[in-house]
Amino acid sequence: MKHIISKIASFSLALLVLFSTFSFTVEKHYCGEFLMDVSFTGDADNCGMEMEIKSAKKKNCCKDEIHHIEGQDELQQVSIDDFDISKQQFLVAFHISFNDLFVENESKKTYYKDFSPPDIPIDYQVLYQSFLI
Repeated sequence: MKHIISKIASFSLALLVLFSTFSFTVEKHYCGEFLMDVSFTGDADNCGMEMEIKSAKKKNCCKDEIHHIEGQDELQQVSIDDFDISKQQFLVAFHISFNDLFVENESKKTYYKDFSPPDIPIDYQVLYQSFLI
């Protein structure tokens, strides 16, 4: 169980680093108030209703929105010289406490679970005449 959790954690952290360095663009094409096309990879397709503006009276009903999401350009790199004694103590304490979380306790085998209950020689309900009604 411990190996599975550590593999899942390392895989999710690797994906976190990978996706934090990505940058991508989302382009949307609106015709009036309606969303006509969304593109994650390139230019959004036009709806074919685009008019050339020849006079000031005509307005273009189409508009394009571009959302650009930037990722990280540089990752922080730590050299071995920055690993001082306080960080080493923290790492040792974390390792010891993390290993103690997954200690498997072996339960002792109970040998009395298959025995029948003892025989009761006296019927106490009849003796005290206390019956549930």
